[in-house]
Amino acid sequence: MSQFKVIDVDVLGKYSGPGPRYTSYPSAPLFSSAFGSGRYRQEIIRTNSSNEASPLSLYVHLPFCDTLCYFCGCTMLVTHSKERIAEYNEYLKKEIGLVAPLLSSRRRVAQLHWGGGTPSYLSPDEIKDLGMHIADRFTYDADIEAGVEIDPRGLTYDHMKAFREVGFNRVSMGVQDFDPRVQQAVNRIQPERLTRDAVQWSRELGFKSINIDLIYGLPYQTLESFEKTVDIIIDISPDRIAVFNYAYVPWLKPHQRIIAEAALPSPELKLHIFKRTIEKLVAAGYWNIGMDHFAKQSDELAIAQRNKTLYRNFQGYSTKAGCDLYGFGMSAIGHFRETYHQNTKVLRDYYSALQRNSLATVVGYQMTEDDHIRKDVIMRIMCDMGVEKLPIEERYGIRFDEYFADALVKLKPLEEDDLVIVEPDRIVVNGMGRLVVRNIAMCFDAYIDKMIQEKPIFSRTV
Repeated sequence: MSQFKVIDVDVLGKYSGPGPRYTSYPSAPLFSSAFGSGRYRQEIIRTNSSNEASPLSLYVHLPFCDTLCYFCGCTMLVTHSKERIAEYNEYLKKEIGLVAPLLSSRRRVAQLHWGGGTPSYLSPDEIKDLGMHIADRFTYDADIEAGVEIDPRGLTYDHMKAFREVGFNRVSMGVQDFDPRVQQAVNRIQPERLTRDAVQWSRELGFKSINIDLIYGLPYQTLESFEKTVDIIIDISPDRIAVFNYAYVPWLKPHQRIIAEAALPSPELKLHIFKRTIEKLVAAGYWNIGMDHFAKQSDELAIAQRNKTLYRNFQGYSTKAGCDLYGFGMSAIGHFRETYHQNTKVLRDYYSALQRNSLATVVGYQMTEDDHIRKDVIMRIMCDMGVEKLPIEERYGIRFDEYFADALVKLKPLEEDDLVIVEPDRIVVNGMGRLVVRNIAMCFDAYIDKMIQEKPIFSRTV
């Protein structure tokens, strides 16, 4: 069954504007420096006394890379010093050592994720050392969702074996584009063979799910060249595919100025590339989960969406809801039910805090009741592709249409374009609405107008 009867690029272009990815609500730009390490420690203690059996999600940020990809928007550092990596790992262990004793021993880890940077830039021995350090201090669920981001460049079978030995069962790798000219322009030379080897090793070692990332909108991409990349990915047949819209934000990431803006595909061409990609992936049997994520219909994400148990957090779409998220490493973000908290993005400040036996949290956010209501609605829209009004009314004691009167007005243009259906008892994302679901969610965001007006901090929605 096809998800999209037709994909109209003119309609997509109409809604192509800046917007959050809603890995959190409120979005990270609203975090405040009033929430520091002392407050974070208090929240750890408070939540562990009140939620002593609730599950945990752990995120570990490993920032180092061998080279700089010019398109990169992550918090990363280039180094060729093994000593520098080893030093960072020791500080990571110290941070974990400060936090772990504060947590109830009854709490099990349902989700684990290593991101970066390049976690596979660690040596196999370093992977095992850090992985065992974490495993020794936490108890993992038998069905833990444990994912790691890897770079096929420089990867060996021993790296993948090490990740598997410390409990990882899901892997995500960047490809972006196989075209040699594009790879040269973004400083990421990655022959097809490297990716195929990484996927084959992952399968041999029993990883449950393999994800591949692509980016459209990179320099020198054409409709034909990117179609070839998509054909190769379909042949490789990963369980999940993410197709991201390139966020060219040189005012936020100065190294992106290395990319000649004139070499970037036009907004119209980008939309046609996106359209063709969707058509090919859907024809190949992939299900559009939402936004830029696709999964085989047998994959856990697709099953969770059908069962309305899909969740979204800073690692993207997940099957593990209800976890308190603890972030470790520079720039790492965590989230408890009432609060968000983020570590410093400056490496020397991260080290300095831990040298004082202090946590490295520098910003955070205390959610309001209104935040909880809106987060719930936005989560359901992003994950279920719609929201039932009655459960929201009963959960929060509100009248949905009255509480969200402004949002319903904002939905009107999307409704007129047949992207969303507003019914007396529910709101349904319709057809191509899946591709602009961020725009639909933005209608319920109390802060979005101010954030977009103040500074361009978000990628485009399409």
